[in-house]
Amino acid sequence: DIFYVRIYKSYAPSETDEIVEVRVNLAHDLSLDDDGGYFSRKVVVGPHTFKKAELLLYYDKGRNLRDTEVVNGELVERADYETYRASIQD
Repeated sequence: DIFYVRIYKSYAPSETDEIVEVRVNLAHDLSLDDDGGYFSRKVVVGPHTFKKAELLLYYDKGRNLRDTEVVNGELVERADYETYRASIQD
């Protein structure tokens, strides 16, 4: 799975936030939870600002994504990521 995380520079979204691509390998990155499902915790670090966000992913027994949570950031669409990448390459 691929996720795109906007890492907040402050406590709310802004135009200067970084967007980072995060890859999750369902065969290697998941841990069992107490309910028989799976979870993954990824610390996402912005390569320019070194700000951090925490991505929490919750999967069912079949490894289907059930829920997501982002601390100090938010999930965004791939189009947002591509726009961000184009803006920093100018």
